[in-house]
This record gives sequence, C-alpha cells and structure tokens, in this order.
Amino acid sequence: MTDLLSITDLERGDIERLLDLTDRFAEISTRQIPKVPALRGKTVVSLFYEDSTRTRLSFETAAKRLSADTMNFSVSTSSVKKGESLRDTAQTIEAMGIDCVIVRHKSSGVPWQLTRWVDASVVNAGDGWHEHPTQALLDCYTIRQQRGSLDGMHIAIVGDVKHSRVARSDIWAFTKLGATVTVVAPPTLLPPAVGAYPVQVSHDIESVLPTVDAVYLLRMQRERMTEALLPSLREYTATYGLTRRRAELLRDDALVMHPGPINRGVEIDPDIADEQRSVIVDQVRNGVSVRMAVLFLLLGSGTELHTPTDALQEASA
Repeated sequence: MTDLLSITDLERGDIERLLDLTDRFAEISTRQIPKVPALRGKTVVSLFYEDSTRTRLSFETAAKRLSADTMNFSVSTSSVKKGESLRDTAQTIEAMGIDCVIVRHKSSGVPWQLTRWVDASVVNAGDGWHEHPTQALLDCYTIRQQRGSLDGMHIAIVGDVKHSRVARSDIWAFTKLGATVTVVAPPTLLPPAVGAYPVQVSHDIESVLPTVDAVYLLRMQRERMTEALLPSLREYTATYGLTRRRAELLRDDALVMHPGPINRGVEIDPDIADEQRSVIVDQVRNGVSVRMAVLFLLLGSGTELHTPTDALQEASA
C-alpha cells in the first residue's frame, strides 16, 4: 500500500494494526518534546482545494512531529486563480521534490486521479461527498480508547448523511471493526443508495438513542446542498437535534461524537457538546496521532500496513 484513498481498501486487520501503531504515537505526543526523526528528509505537501481547520492542521502537526518537511498549498494565493489545472499544479509541486500529497477537493475521485499523475504517496483528506478515511480512523481510535473495542457496539450516525463523506467512511470502518450502525435522518438527507450500505435506517431519533453506545452527530452541509431539503434549520433541530431532553434518553456511558465544525444549537445543544461524555475534543487530539501513524506507514516503514512496529522503535531511538 502506497496510498490511503478509501476505508474500503482496508481489511479489519489493517485498521487494527494502524490503531495499534497509533498508541505508540499517542505516547510520543505526550512527551516534553513530542518529536521523532522517523520521516527526516521526507517532504509532505497539503493540497487543499477546500477550507479546513482540524484536518489540515493535524496533518501538518503530524508531519512535523515526525520531522518531515512540509509545504502548504493555498488555492486563494496560487496560480489556480490564473486558470492552472489540478494536473499542472500537482506536477509542478512534485517537480520541487515531494514524497506525499495530502489532498482535499470538492470533487469525488480526485485522489485516485492524482495517483496517475504523481509518483508521491497520496492521502485522501476528503473528496466531495465520497470519503474521508483518516477521520474514520481517528473516530475508531477514539471509541477504542474509551471502550477497548468496537465489537458489539451500536452506533447511531445522525444528520446529513447524504452529503457527508465522514458518514460514508465511518460506516465502513465501524462495521469492519464489529459495530452495528444505524443512520438516523429525514428521507431527504439519506443517500439514494443507502440500501447498499451495511446499516439500519431510522427516521425516529428518540427510538434509537436509548439503544446506542455512541451517537455521532453530523452538521448540515449547506455548502453542498443545491436544493431545499428541509423546511428550516429550526425544524431540523426540533426533529433530529440532540437537545438536552433527548440527551437524557442516552445511557450514562454513551459517547457523544462530532467530526466538526459544530453548529451549536442546530445538531447539538451547546451544553451537551461540552459535557463529560462528549469525546469531540478527544477526536481532534487523536487526529494528530492517527495521522502520524498513516504518514509513518506510507513513508517511513515501507509500503505494507503489516510492517512491524520495530521500525518505529528504531526510528524513535
């Protein structure tokens, strides 16, 4: 494996080995100087055609903690504004000498296209409505950190599933690790092919919440909506939002999750987002360690996910 494009490319064992390696990087991140020379001499470029806070900064932090050099591409100040194509941009950057491209783009399939144009490893940081594999990996790691395993868990994914690349990646990752997934949304916010996914479907959040071990809330992705799919955000909150009253339906040990950015007061009550069973901040923190593991596996230890972590011990010595 030289690229990370989709969760569907990974088997359960691949995901588990990556999460095991993440434990090592999580420990490194707690050190007084959280840095190892594992990727010294490597160059990682962030090629983001869409706005990002958590993903972009955590990949940059991950690369720097591994001692890689980083390059950050900004569409607003680049030759894209002069009409330069994605292919020309990618090949221009590769000509400067890079080892990995972290790409986010509004169009599905762009990461796969990049693999045809550049020799560097490609990591999908979100392509259109399609996938966001590293978000799913950090979500799995966060749940495993809290519960030890996803086996037998029931997880509800609530909200704008139709436009959510996070939901698609999470569905595959959670089910590969043994969880049962229920998607909860109005019919207009479900993908047309939802029946092809290994999920249960519900339109009644209050009947689902008492049965789940974790509830994963999605924001309304209005930037991707080209038609009126809901009467109003207020009505969505009234019907599907995790309000204080609905949160009382959850078991005391149920986890509350969100990929961010949060629209407080829409998909989740502000107080619920900050209470103890919310692991939203943990998700952000774990994103750095998971992305360190991804970069290390692609660039620092050969090309196979089953590479033993002895290589990390040597690199961090």
